[in-house]
Amino acid sequence: MCKNFTSSWGGTRKLPYAFTEQGIYMLMTVLKGDLAVKQSKTLIRLFKQMKDFIVQSQDVMESPALLKLSLQTQRNTNDIMQIRQQMVTHDDISIIIRDFTDPKIKKDYLFYNGQTVEAAIAYNEIYSSAKESVYIIDDYIGLKSLVLLKSVAENVKITIFTDNRNHNLHRSEFNDFQHEYPKVDITLKKNGGIFHDRYIIIDHGTASEKIFHCGGSSKDSGKRITSITQVEDIMLYQDIIANLQQNEKANISCDA
Repeated sequence: MCKNFTSSWGGTRKLPYAFTEQGIYMLMTVLKGDLAVKQSKTLIRLFKQMKDFIVQSQDVMESPALLKLSLQTQRNTNDIMQIRQQMVTHDDISIIIRDFTDPKIKKDYLFYNGQTVEAAIAYNEIYSSAKESVYIIDDYIGLKSLVLLKSVAENVKITIFTDNRNHNLHRSEFNDFQHEYPKVDITLKKNGGIFHDRYIIIDHGTASEKIFHCGGSSKDSGKRITSITQVEDIMLYQDIIANLQQNEKANISCDA
């Protein structure tokens, strides 16, 4: 009735693949009813038409043109597979969108003339990410430098390494800030006069340590075109930071 394999002791060894034309005829003799007979006759006609087509198209099916077409189809399939492997997927796009929108992943900031608000937001994002400590290296600090530190979480220790050039920050301003924000723990230390650039170090000595190179002082943030860029190789700065930690406390001018 159908194509299958049997052993010498009987029983089907493999599942049948398809009914043969003879199997359909045998089925007709078993099944009863007008619908069963009609469907069986239709299947027999279909088998006959398939055989006729194969016989009549033998030359075409074995022609070099058909073989060439088959090979070309296979090559096209392989090319499509390679292209699909290189295509940007939905998941890839999701990662890109996340990188642009998640402030925790953002690494670089660029500010244009007059973008003081945008600059303040950027410093807020950087400072608020600290869990243990914030180090700031900046020779030219001012009251705004302190105000930007309001976003630092409680119990995070802040150290500003500065020589307070031009005496922009006065003792009275520092005292007033500490009185207004007693939970912001700030220590001022000298930086030794060897720094030209400004830096922010977040959570030094931890697995989440980050270092940012700042093009300008935070007190002037947003006044001119400047940028903040996250440093990739933080190991280059470890000896510098270790030496800074040994510096003595900085003196603040008493001038009003």
